[in-house]
Amino acid sequence: MMTEKEIILTPEGLSNLEQELETLKTVKRREVAERIKQAIEFGDISENSEYEDAKNEQAFIEGRIITLEKMLRNVRVIEHKNNGTDVVHIGAKVTLQDLEFGEEVIYTLVGSAEADPLNKKISNESPVGKAIIGKKKGDIVEVKVPAGNVKYKIVEVV
Repeated sequence: MMTEKEIILTPEGLSNLEQELETLKTVKRREVAERIKQAIEFGDISENSEYEDAKNEQAFIEGRIITLEKMLRNVRVIEHKNNGTDVVHIGAKVTLQDLEFGEEVIYTLVGSAEADPLNKKISNESPVGKAIIGKKKGDIVEVKVPAGNVKYKIVEVV
């Protein structure tokens, strides 16, 4: 039997998943059931696109509920404590300086379930995440990217 993968979350990430699950189970389930009921009332469901769409959405919602419940069973919450160390860990906010261009970027290192690159939350399993985890302020890391290699200096860890 394959063991299920541990899901690493910050307290904020856990709260977000729990809220999404609650919304799916209460609001979304009810909405889609109502849409299916209305579509059936339109008559012949064999050529009824509203019915098809609602059934597809229902399948998606139920699948997402199962996924979230499985994730929540395997959660390990990482409390971010700034314990005075300058070591990069999950939950830490890390300032990196691109050594080629001098630009600085600030990322929060999170578990893969919580990753949201558009909001500067990168996964510990991403190339940058793998390169910086366990490293210290002042370290220089090299990250292999599609365009080659990028060197970053870890400027700050909070």
